[in-house]
Amino acid sequence: MPSKNVMEIETRKQHFHRERSCLRRFFTGLCLLVIMCFLVVWSYMGNGRKKHPQPNFLSQHFAGLSNSPNSTSPSALSSDESIVSSFYSEFGISLDDYSSLQQTVYWAEPDRSITNLSMSTSPAHTTFIIENLKESYQIGEELFVVVHAKDFDNKSKHYGGDFFQAKLFWSKTKASVFGEVVDLLNGSYSVRFLLPWVGEAQVAVRLIHSSEAVQVLKHHRDTDSDRVYFNGYYEGPGPNKTRLSEIVKCNVKWDKNGLERMGTRDCCCEYNDPRTRETWRCQRPKSLPCSAFVYHSMGGYRNRLTNKEKILMTQTNKGINGDKSIIKIVYFHGNKTIDVTEKCRPGLHTPVPAGFYLNDVWTSFVCSTRHFTTQKTTECLKSKHIYMMGDSTMRQWFEFFVKAIPTLNQMNLHVQYQSGPLIAVDVKNNIDLHWRAHNVPLRTLKTAVANLHYISNEIDDLAGGPHTVIIFNLGPHFTTYPLDFYTHRVLRIRKAVLALLKRAPDTTVVIKTVNTGYKDIFGSDWYSLQLDRILRWVFQDVGVYILDVWQMTACHYKKENIHPAPVIIKNEIDILLSFTCPKLI
Repeated sequence: MPSKNVMEIETRKQHFHRERSCLRRFFTGLCLLVIMCFLVVWSYMGNGRKKHPQPNFLSQHFAGLSNSPNSTSPSALSSDESIVSSFYSEFGISLDDYSSLQQTVYWAEPDRSITNLSMSTSPAHTTFIIENLKESYQIGEELFVVVHAKDFDNKSKHYGGDFFQAKLFWSKTKASVFGEVVDLLNGSYSVRFLLPWVGEAQVAVRLIHSSEAVQVLKHHRDTDSDRVYFNGYYEGPGPNKTRLSEIVKCNVKWDKNGLERMGTRDCCCEYNDPRTRETWRCQRPKSLPCSAFVYHSMGGYRNRLTNKEKILMTQTNKGINGDKSIIKIVYFHGNKTIDVTEKCRPGLHTPVPAGFYLNDVWTSFVCSTRHFTTQKTTECLKSKHIYMMGDSTMRQWFEFFVKAIPTLNQMNLHVQYQSGPLIAVDVKNNIDLHWRAHNVPLRTLKTAVANLHYISNEIDDLAGGPHTVIIFNLGPHFTTYPLDFYTHRVLRIRKAVLALLKRAPDTTVVIKTVNTGYKDIFGSDWYSLQLDRILRWVFQDVGVYILDVWQMTACHYKKENIHPAPVIIKNEIDILLSFTCPKLI
């Protein structure tokens, strides 16, 4: 049996080991805390600011670079839960999905109050440099450029949020390719270019909007949606066999964002679509009933910018100074090929760049495409029913086919051409081609309300099948509305597409993305790319073709226009036909 002294010694040893273990855990925890505090402080110091991961989608164009700083606060989370449960749950959108969507459309903001206009980004002082410029590059290599943003006092900026677009080009060969811009969130921006052709090239970078101007756009989108308004035309019988007519103001029914200025309660006539559950609201006419609503048209624009905001918006779409060196691109035997041999199929990822122009012909990096002749175009569309829905940029495709196929004859349906519906038929080759505008909000000339159909309702009413091709787009007419409104519209279309593919899985569905070209407070490219992000996010897991035209319209040498030049349309159609008829490749 151990002596008393031995037992005391053992007890003291055990107590010592317990104390040492506790002290070790304490100091370990303290060290970790100090390290974490150091990292937090370091991540917010100047150029040491924490850089966010590379975006999963297209460049800055799709860069959900960070969650909003307030997105994890209890009040924000509670608000998100309320939105999801009341607004998105019917589409199967969870709280995690909603958070992902918010990250997709997130855009960095200034980290301070802008008290002086000179604090905003100056296109004249902002510059770019080519990193590690070499005498020559091999085709397929990458080129990196850094943009340094400065304000009007020529001081470097230390926060992100500027909207830049970049391209590599060579005018003599009509060559160009879109550059991937990544916001480093510290006043600098990284631009990556692929070198896809043999020859020469130069870099061009434009400041589309300063980070301060982006905040102007965001503020007015979120609070001032009725700055674009519409007319509603009411007609009906009057006394002594006369006809009465009235014109009133109309808009989307949305209880926020400036749209309540129209009035409340008995101010208005409301038109609820039972399938989309969207409501269009018009001021109540004085002498006619709500049922006398016959025509719709664009009303006008209200510019409510302050003088300070107007000055910020003048620095739009400005080229910035930088390295004008000529990049020499050569071919060496054994170079890695950049040719794409994969057949076009639904669900393909869109890389950056998605392709490039050379001699005005677009080569796609998404899948194998070809240049279609008139004969091959007719062969591709033979025995097909093609339904196009959307806006005037989609109508350009309809018009292209009517001109390109001599046997395709357009019928006169005696409707307003701007909004349709339009139809062209080729009896010999059994082709029928349809186009119609999406429903309100639609900036158009006076058109019959009965001819305006929601895209989702149209898709619901189609049987689909191997001979059916459905093509749609949605964007430019929604630039001034809150993102939730647009998201609801797109999710409704997604639901209709999923139902269509379930009953007729061999139906071809193509989505055309948004064009660049808008540069003002009513239709900025920044608005458009936010909508484009949502469109791609909503359809990322659906078996459809997503035809990227953003890059095609942003990097071409022709002056940007929301309605692109015919040479761009031709290249877009070649990709569409490659999607529709991959067996012809």
